[in-house]
Amino acid sequence: MKRVLLISLAAILMATSQAVVQAAAPPDDRGALLGVKTGKGVFDINTTEVDKLTLYLQVIKETQEGLKKQRVKPDLIVAFRGASVRFVSKERGNFTTEEQENLLETDEMISELSKTGVRFEACAIATRLYNINNKSILPAVRVVGNTFISLIGYQSKGYNLIPIY
Repeated sequence: MKRVLLISLAAILMATSQAVVQAAAPPDDRGALLGVKTGKGVFDINTTEVDKLTLYLQVIKETQEGLKKQRVKPDLIVAFRGASVRFVSKERGNFTTEEQENLLETDEMISELSKTGVRFEACAIATRLYNINNKSILPAVRVVGNTFISLIGYQSKGYNLIPIY
C-alpha cells in the first residue's frame, strides 16, 4: 500500500513539474512554421477607422519580426482598398486633429515597414471613388489598378490572405 502511494505521489509530482515547465515556455509558432522557409502574406486592409489601422500596422511589424525570429523569411504585402485609401493620402483636410495625429503615426509606420521590405499598394478604383488624387498617395505606397485583381494574383502565387476590416 505504501509503495502504491509513493508511486502515485511521484507520478503526480512529475506531471505537475512537466506542466510548470510547459507553462514557463514562451509562446511560439513552431508547429505552424515547421518546414516553412518563407512566410508569404497579403494583408487586405479595408477599415474605416484610422486608430485601427495604426494598431494593425504595429501588429504587421510584430508579425514580420516574429517570422524573422523564428527563421522564416517574411514576404509581406499590405493592400489598401475601399475607404482605407484615404489614410494613405497626403490629403488630410477632412480629418480631426486626433485622426491627423494617428495618420502621422501611420505614415511613419508605413515608411519604416517599407524600408524593411514590406510592400504597400492602394487601389485606383477606391481612390477614384473617394476622389483622391493618386499623386497624393504616400511615396511608399504604389497605386495599382484594382486590389481585387492584385489579391487574386498574390493568392495564385501562394500568398496567404489576411483580411483586416
